[in-house]
Amino acid sequence: MAKQNQNQNQNQNQNNQNQSNNQNQNQNQNQNQNQNQNQNKNSNSNVNNEDFSLRETTPSLGGGRVPGNERYGTAFDLVEQMHYLYVKVVKAKALPAKGGNDNNFPDPYVEIKLGNFTACTTHFEKNPNPEWNQVFAFPKERIQSLSLELIIKDKAIVDADTDNSIGGVSFDIIELPVRVPPDSPLAAQWYRLDNRNGELMAAVWMGTQADESFPDAWHLDAQSFNNGDSATNIRSKVYLSPRLWYLRVHIIEAQELQTINNNKPPEIVVKGAVTNMVLRTKVLSTPSWNEDLMFVVAEPFDEQLVLSVEEMVGIKEEVLGRCLIPLHNVEKRIDNMVISSKWYNLEKNTVVLNSRIHIRVCLEGGYHVLDELTQYSSDLRPTSRLLSPPSIGILELGVLSAQGLTPVKSRNGHGAVDAYCVAKYGQKWIRTRTVIDSLNPKWNEQYTWEVFDPCTVITIVVFDNCMNATATGTGSKDSRIGKVRIRLSTLETDRVYTHSYPLIVLHPSGVKKTGEIQLAVRFTCVSVLNLMQIYSQPLLPTMHYVQPLSIFQQDSLRHQAAQIVTMRLNRAEPPLKREVVEYMLDVGSTMWSLRKSKANYFRLISVLSGVVSFCKWFDRIRNWRSPVMTVLVHFLFLVLVLYPQLIMSTVLCYLIMIGIWKYRLRSRYPPHMDIKLSYGDKLNGDELDEEFDTFPSAKTGDVLRMRYDRLRSVGSRVQTVVGDLATQGERVHNLVTWRDPRATTVFLVFCFVSAIVLYVIPVRMVVVTAGFFVLRHPKFRVRLPSVAMNFFRRLPARNDGLL
Repeated sequence: MAKQNQNQNQNQNQNNQNQSNNQNQNQNQNQNQNQNQNQNKNSNSNVNNEDFSLRETTPSLGGGRVPGNERYGTAFDLVEQMHYLYVKVVKAKALPAKGGNDNNFPDPYVEIKLGNFTACTTHFEKNPNPEWNQVFAFPKERIQSLSLELIIKDKAIVDADTDNSIGGVSFDIIELPVRVPPDSPLAAQWYRLDNRNGELMAAVWMGTQADESFPDAWHLDAQSFNNGDSATNIRSKVYLSPRLWYLRVHIIEAQELQTINNNKPPEIVVKGAVTNMVLRTKVLSTPSWNEDLMFVVAEPFDEQLVLSVEEMVGIKEEVLGRCLIPLHNVEKRIDNMVISSKWYNLEKNTVVLNSRIHIRVCLEGGYHVLDELTQYSSDLRPTSRLLSPPSIGILELGVLSAQGLTPVKSRNGHGAVDAYCVAKYGQKWIRTRTVIDSLNPKWNEQYTWEVFDPCTVITIVVFDNCMNATATGTGSKDSRIGKVRIRLSTLETDRVYTHSYPLIVLHPSGVKKTGEIQLAVRFTCVSVLNLMQIYSQPLLPTMHYVQPLSIFQQDSLRHQAAQIVTMRLNRAEPPLKREVVEYMLDVGSTMWSLRKSKANYFRLISVLSGVVSFCKWFDRIRNWRSPVMTVLVHFLFLVLVLYPQLIMSTVLCYLIMIGIWKYRLRSRYPPHMDIKLSYGDKLNGDELDEEFDTFPSAKTGDVLRMRYDRLRSVGSRVQTVVGDLATQGERVHNLVTWRDPRATTVFLVFCFVSAIVLYVIPVRMVVVTAGFFVLRHPKFRVRLPSVAMNFFRRLPARNDGLL
């Protein structure tokens, strides 16, 4: 009995302990859930508290304007004027030897002293006649001295007690000449050193950022880069994307192949390879494929196409023969040119075989090679210059400044940012100079692009330069700070837009505002008639409609094009880094994201809200909730029944009234990143974890990884389709919202003319004509889209504001 009581007591104690443990676990779980909910609420409240709106600014523009000379005054009239003191150190001669030894010359360099500021040139070892050819720029507002000194010193003397100066020259700042472009550059002069120990050639003048020496000058905030190899990575540069072509390889058939396995029908496949891209045909038992392999190649064509015919032997592939075709020998095809097919002999181990392959290979320049992975295209021209349309205008961008940037690294115990901007439009990429260690950098640089189509987008991104070795807390990659997209068709011509755009970045912890960037944008049109004519032309070149590409081909070609552009720009000097190019091209933006799917879903709901509102309004009319309105509807219905010719005119007049009414509600600002449209203000940890997860998934478990990757692959297609549906609906909605003022004007004029025509001509005749036109024979049809479809596809949508 005692033992039984002891066992019962032990069991009761264990039960009590288990109950207490379960209660503690439940309390911990509830606490964790409450903490997660509080974190989500705090993150959402932070998002709601921050200002993500676009602000109009009034900067003092005219940084390069020449007084009294307007012909040259528009070169830098979209930026603020910045005055600099320029010092150009060219060379020195006849520097004396040390200690009277003719072979013991100094290691000369020039030290520039301007008050408390000091800058130094590079040094030369044992050289009495050094040549530097370096230019230094000092901001005028930071000058606190009345004199400028150029002192030649000996780098070899490191003793603090010994004077290492060889001689110097002094300038009075008040007496310096002022140079304003388009004046010719100031000529350098020889100046005798104060102790007559040689001469120094230099030029000193006052100027602005419009000076030709500004891009190559050493700036005061970048003196730590003077002696490093990374100095070139902080200067402003212009890059050009490589000219891309499609390489179409039509595999027809092969003959006299010497197969390996004679016991059963062979399984033969043809592989094509250009650099690192490999494509393959279907596996057939008879070597007759009639299949296309599409590659993207770039000028100059220094690669070669490798075709290999292989036989499937079990799980291995045995090569039956190969064929090498240099790309510079491939014929170029433009539009509907006929390219003849050829037979090529196969070889194996440098031995020419009797086997041969029949193919048709050509370089196609009639397409627009998609160098971007999303619908934010900045260039819709064909690759071939012979098919390129004339320019219709000029886009000018002034990168002024940024305010309140979030520090991404630490330097000397405080947060720091070495910010620079990258902008892309068409084939031209620009990079501003890097402003060192400033949360409010000022660039004031202006750039120009030719515009061939107004329905294009320019992309501007702010990055942090990681080249400064004195900073900590950053890796070897340039950190992204924020992105801005501007659609040209939403801009009025010849108007200067000066706005401060919010910089928004999505992090694993949520969406954050990392600062603001101030831009000045102007779209100048050469001819209004040519601009209006663009709206009636096909959006893409003719070959996209005559010989369209499949969805799978487009995905493959976009991936190849992005890889080529990234590799080429990364090989430039200085390089444009891979992470920069990929972020500019939105690489990986088509991957599955629950946030983007929700954003596209609500875009679709917003488009359909008009239909829902009409149904609700009609239900109110039908239920006599507003008797006066119901009587008016009955009267209008009777009028339209008795006079059916007024139906279309009434609808068109109603659209005209809506367009005129919404003219006052039109957007006066360019599009920008919309945090609410992107569904960035309603995020939770699980959705962000899924969006920032790698592909393939990094989650544990083989089954989980397989299902998760499959779900993301299917979900990316679904989100793209939903986004396309929302885009089409938004284009219909934007017909009368003045988002694209030219398109809305054309649509309203069309409605007015159509209303008059439909009033004059009997409706029955119009309906019969339209019906016969829609049902016409295919011989009388053109494969290009209609004018109405071209106009509709050029209408803007709200996808420009998505993150």
